[in-house]
Amino acid sequence: MIFLPVQCRMARAALGLGVRELAAAAKVSVDTVARFERGDELKERTIDALQRALEAAGVEFTNGDKPGVRLTKAAAVRSAEAAAASKPAAKAIRGQATKAPKKKR
Repeated sequence: MIFLPVQCRMARAALGLGVRELAAAAKVSVDTVARFERGDELKERTIDALQRALEAAGVEFTNGDKPGVRLTKAAAVRSAEAAAASKPAAKAIRGQATKAPKKKR
């Protein structure tokens, strides 16, 4: 299977990973991730390291008519749980900001 730069960007987005997090997981430099996503040529073992890091994080790569990515079931569950856990906190923060008393002049 061919691992494409666009798939790398899609996988990072699906996982909510930044370039720095992927670089650390793949044990490569931040510049290496950026170069790959720009389409620069890299060594095969470097590309393999990026792909393995994303797969370990819970991404499956597809190469049908159009290359794509999808989260594994375990990663999808983790993502849904993380989103659900962050919603009450966001509501509480918004609620605090809107309920603050206004100062009289």
